[in-house]
Amino acid sequence: MSELNLILFGPPGAGKGTQADRLRNDFRLPFISTGDMLRGNVKEGTELGQEAQKYMDAGELVPDELIVKMAAERLNESDALDGFILDGFPRTIEQAKALDKQLTEVGRRVTAAILVDVPDQEVVRRISGRRLCVKSGHNYHVDFDPPKREGVCDQDGSRLIQRDDDKDEVVRNRLKVYHDQTEPLIDYFDDQGLMRRIDGTRSPAEVHDHIRAVIATLRMEDDV
Repeated sequence: MSELNLILFGPPGAGKGTQADRLRNDFRLPFISTGDMLRGNVKEGTELGQEAQKYMDAGELVPDELIVKMAAERLNESDALDGFILDGFPRTIEQAKALDKQLTEVGRRVTAAILVDVPDQEVVRRISGRRLCVKSGHNYHVDFDPPKREGVCDQDGSRLIQRDDDKDEVVRNRLKVYHDQTEPLIDYFDDQGLMRRIDGTRSPAEVHDHIRAVIATLRMEDDV
């Protein structure tokens, strides 16, 4: 297997960021997210960034066409030529088809789409249970890492709050968007034989081990 081109996806709160960091260190691959691409282009004032900024300033979603162009440029940079880990792109079937097209044109392909799967109720529990210290930003979780005194930071005695985007109703809305827009990608990659499902309810270490095992199997199959 000459290169390792991975797509990492799953619902919010699935732990994709944690796994991406570990895989990046394991395989020395760049971790490329939609957010990073957008921020990078906007910060550098590229032509694509300036165009995207207009939509963002108007409170509108950046169109697929712009995101696809940013991804095409990013995947052609030198650090991504031996492989990459994508997160947040593709987010829709249209974006997935565009990615396939641009990779095929340069003789490349997606190695695997890895779904870190977590049930909705667990996602809500993970995200809505987060608490943040108002003074220094220390993080807690009501179930996994609770403070000694409810609502009070162990470090400095400051008040703990729940961020607006961590509230139950907001998390459920994010899940609805995920199910409506991104979940159809499961069938899309399944049809291509690229989908690999990982049980995201396990510990981060177990999830990491499972992903490593999947990649090892892919490499063995490629060598046969």
